[in-house]
Amino acid sequence: MKAARLKAGSSRALRAGFTLMEVLIVLAILAVIIGLVVPNLMKGRERANIDATKVQIKAVEDALDMYALDHDGDYPQGGLSALMTNPGGDTKWKGPYTKGNKSPVDPWGNPIQYQNPGTHQNDGRPDVWSMGKDKAANTADDITNWATN
Repeated sequence: MKAARLKAGSSRALRAGFTLMEVLIVLAILAVIIGLVVPNLMKGRERANIDATKVQIKAVEDALDMYALDHDGDYPQGGLSALMTNPGGDTKWKGPYTKGNKSPVDPWGNPIQYQNPGTHQNDGRPDVWSMGKDKAANTADDITNWATN
């Protein structure tokens, strides 16, 4: 039995755990991996938000087109609320024209913007846009229906 016991000074008894240096090396490797992966995940999420906003703007344009079909080619003058509720006394209104009967918002929580008549398109269509991540109008991250983003 005494032969099976480890001596206090043997190398096996000293290697019972990890050294501080080994732990620090593992942490450094994990930090490098996280440093490479997280920015790529964030870029992917941002791209997904932009793509979702483009789809949302297209859906608003489609709803506006349906409204215009019911109103002899005229788009709403008072804003997007005319897509959700009858402004009153409108006998041509056959809505709601939006799914869920809610005012559309982009992934950053901004309401989708609307202007009729549009100032950016030459075909008489209204302007529809999102202010983007920075929540400020007329900046580089705006997502619009009049320009390729």
